[in-house]
Amino acid sequence: MRRRIRSAALPLHRHSLPQLAVDGALVAFAYYLAFELRFTTRLSVHYSQLRADTIWWVLAGSLPVLVLSRVYQRRWRYAGQRDYEAVVLAVALIVLLTVAGVEIVRPVHRYIQTTGHTPGRAAAVAVVLPNTVIVLFALLSLVFLVGIRALARTVYERRPLAAFRSPRRGERTVLIAGAGEGGGMVAREIMRNRELGLVPVGFLDDDPAKRGMRIEGLRVRGNTEGDLPRILDEAEPDEVIIAIPSAPGSTRARIVRECRARAIPVRTLPTVFELLQTRGALARQVREVRVEDVLGRQPVHMELAQVGSYLAGETVLVTGAGGSIGAELCRQIAWVEPHRIVLLDHAEDNLFSIRRELEDERHVPRSMLAAVLADCKEGERMREVFAEQRPTVVFHAAAYKHVGLMEENPVEAVRNNSIGTRVVAQVAGESGAARFVLVSTDKAVAPATVMGASKALAEFALEAAAARFPATRYAAVRFGNVLGSSGSVVPIFRRQIERGGPLTVTDERMTRYFMTIPEAVQLIIRSGSLSEDDALASAARGRGSAPEQRPGRAGERIAGRAGERIAGRAGERITRADRAVPTAEVFVLDMGEPVRIIDLARAMIDLSGLDPDRDIDVEIVGRRPGEKLHEELFNSYERRRPTTAEKILLAERQPLAVAAVETIFSEIGLLVLEGDAAGLAAKVSELVAARREITAPGSADAGGPCEADDEAGRPDADVHAGAGSGERLVADVDANDAPGPLVHSPDS
Repeated sequence: MRRRIRSAALPLHRHSLPQLAVDGALVAFAYYLAFELRFTTRLSVHYSQLRADTIWWVLAGSLPVLVLSRVYQRRWRYAGQRDYEAVVLAVALIVLLTVAGVEIVRPVHRYIQTTGHTPGRAAAVAVVLPNTVIVLFALLSLVFLVGIRALARTVYERRPLAAFRSPRRGERTVLIAGAGEGGGMVAREIMRNRELGLVPVGFLDDDPAKRGMRIEGLRVRGNTEGDLPRILDEAEPDEVIIAIPSAPGSTRARIVRECRARAIPVRTLPTVFELLQTRGALARQVREVRVEDVLGRQPVHMELAQVGSYLAGETVLVTGAGGSIGAELCRQIAWVEPHRIVLLDHAEDNLFSIRRELEDERHVPRSMLAAVLADCKEGERMREVFAEQRPTVVFHAAAYKHVGLMEENPVEAVRNNSIGTRVVAQVAGESGAARFVLVSTDKAVAPATVMGASKALAEFALEAAAARFPATRYAAVRFGNVLGSSGSVVPIFRRQIERGGPLTVTDERMTRYFMTIPEAVQLIIRSGSLSEDDALASAARGRGSAPEQRPGRAGERIAGRAGERIAGRAGERITRADRAVPTAEVFVLDMGEPVRIIDLARAMIDLSGLDPDRDIDVEIVGRRPGEKLHEELFNSYERRRPTTAEKILLAERQPLAVAAVETIFSEIGLLVLEGDAAGLAAKVSELVAARREITAPGSADAGGPCEADDEAGRPDADVHAGAGSGERLVADVDANDAPGPLVHSPDS
């Protein structure tokens, strides 16, 4: 990251001049009082003269010392630990300089009659500061300077009375769940800002050591488990604030459930990541509890400055910059100060909105942004963009993601998601980009829909690009449903709740993996560096553990038959790529356990303050064609591997040969040009299925990387190998989950 140079200007603001004057007067008064306390009976004339002559030195000398010690970096009412440390340093320097000045200058002398000399002669002896005066001067100065700051902060926060005052008319009582740092900050902010109209009545905390304690003047009333119902009934708060950003979903859900039963609204403190993304007072950032807060999975958090440090000073291209994922990518990338962010989108409104947001709300300099209106499917236009902007890192987030809509428009799905990815990946390699990251989806695993198959083909395109352009690191990031994105079920449920229901769920057994937009974007950014960190380790594992391939008749027969299906009339055959050939890594977030969609629907109804059993119905409408009960994260021919990043796995697999991928895209390209939706769907289904057959663990041709991993377990719990060699793997015991025709129309 770029190093900021500290300003050499005088560390004093004009608003701090009154504070400087008061501090100087207090230091002088401490010096004066130190003599009075030392000589309690009568101050001798010599020390009285010494004090009178040097008190002006103390006053004049203390002012520059206080300024240079950076005591006035903030106002007294915001004084904290660092300010007090600066005051201690300033006081020590003032005392040392005062003692040294008196010792060197010696402004006052007294005369002592000497013996053995001529009568009437006297010796001059310098009057110095007594040790007791020095100690008292230091202590009094410290007490005065620290005390006035503590007093100013206390008065500003109204803490002596705030914790005990009764609510005024129109004010709302608040119970704070969490008595840690977050809860303390919320309490201080509420007591400091009376205009918020809130009065804290106590804390809840699960730490037994805090029970009964007073924090910020407020008592810890009990825990969030057994004590919660009793405390809510006794305190009768108007609102509950969850001030535990790291609280698990089960704790949040328990608090929300008890509060909803009593019609008490609940809000939550944002996570540290959300606090960094926003501005303003902490209490104003407390938000309503959202559905992602109660999903029961610990959120994945990464240090953005660390995992995204490789983007500092780089030119970063984000395709689909106006979408939900692309826009969040731009917001987070801006934090690590790249040289330039190239925002590319084919939707004018979305591109305009994200650029204005970055400039006006995120205060990103205009010189750091380049907004490009272009279509990723147009190769010549992409070459123009890369030649002009020269990006070194590319995040390809442009994609169609609505499953149902892509079923009705398969040609556009393949054209945009598959061919568009191939075009951008190829141009990135030609222009010498260092990294290329594709935003993929778990629907690309054993795809049963057009959208999933188009993203699987996009992953194939990256494998060919990685082999053709070894100087560019290619990676794909695969994750589940993103809460709040345009393709998520959450906005649909939210609109259905607003209309009064019912909420439509296709099958009560259906589950999906979920993650938040910030989690998804952090994974994407982290994967850009993981593709470099783990490439050598992955290659080393492959060379060290993969058994040597011995050609045999069975292997030749299986590879030949499957290769003929993919190559078609061209007669090409897919062969295994050499382990030394660069390949595109596929990274997967460990998203914990999948969530039942019906549980998600009921949770959203409950969070809306309604009863899912009485106010809004949940209607089971039946599964759509091709819709699977359970999504998978790994294909049957992939082997999960740990990476250097926590919660991120590598889907290791044998890459396809470049010639085979070129043949695949030549065939689907012709079908796209002809607009043959039924033929395209059948061909895509055939190609994806053939990929599974070639690398199935049961085939004689399957090498070491596709064998079962005893440590990591099977890639998918519901996968069962076929009986024969080269038999296709079945992804679910339910027959309805078997991949069928990808376009369900009379012509398919």
